[in-house]
Amino acid sequence: MIMIRIKDLNKKFHAGSQDEVIALSNVTLEIREHEFLTVIGTNGSGKSTLLNAVAGNILPDSGTVEIDGEDVTNNKEYQRAKNISRVFQNPFMGTAPEMTLAENLLMAWLRGRHRYPKISLNKMGREFFRKQLASLEINIEDRLDNMMGTFSGGQRQAITLLMAVMQKPKVLLLDEHTAALDPKTGSQVLKLTHRFVTESNLTTVMVTHSMKQALELGTRMIMMHHGRIIDDIPAAEKKNLTVEDLLDKFEDIRKREKLTPELIEQLRNQYV
Repeated sequence: MIMIRIKDLNKKFHAGSQDEVIALSNVTLEIREHEFLTVIGTNGSGKSTLLNAVAGNILPDSGTVEIDGEDVTNNKEYQRAKNISRVFQNPFMGTAPEMTLAENLLMAWLRGRHRYPKISLNKMGREFFRKQLASLEINIEDRLDNMMGTFSGGQRQAITLLMAVMQKPKVLLLDEHTAALDPKTGSQVLKLTHRFVTESNLTTVMVTHSMKQALELGTRMIMMHHGRIIDDIPAAEKKNLTVEDLLDKFEDIRKREKLTPELIEQLRNQYV
């Protein structure tokens, strides 16, 4: 079953001006249910724009986006939220700092339900959330009444990830969600990501600047450049690739599309 179907998607920013940028160019992509797709590419290659087009943050100039068989091309972000969860690069974007941890979790738990979320928790609900937090293994399960703004960036990103998967969304979008974290915390969040996606068998799209992450996580990988998908690497091939193999692929692109050696060196420094 196809969970995400993108066909002939195009998007330009500042169209018709000297600052015109082609963000997506005739992008066609199908992602099957339960597939974990990782996305890599140069700066400005269209990775985040693709994610934004799926989430509804931006509407395409042309083309279509379907989620679980439904055409959502012209739906706004809030209209897609019942089926899509997203974790951003910035740890402070996914939570409400002036609400308690318990209140944030409750909002996530009630997300998409057709009723106004009354902020109240009985003893059973608090114990449920406490167990969920304990699974993060970051020792915050006894801080349900702390304001979210008192938690560190790494703690908030782990909480945001938990909030994103609690209701087992049809689609989970991860937008460089460890890029702003220190290596140790980032590694911990990646382990949680792998566990949550695997346990719930979620359809996942992860944009990353790390070739190592792109190879270690996910069942399939695409490479983007200048708003186009230039390579689609299935699981059988992906599991045998190394970072050097990916750099060689970019070197081949350089030869075909005249990328500068400086950009290849940038890729090496940026992704390794």
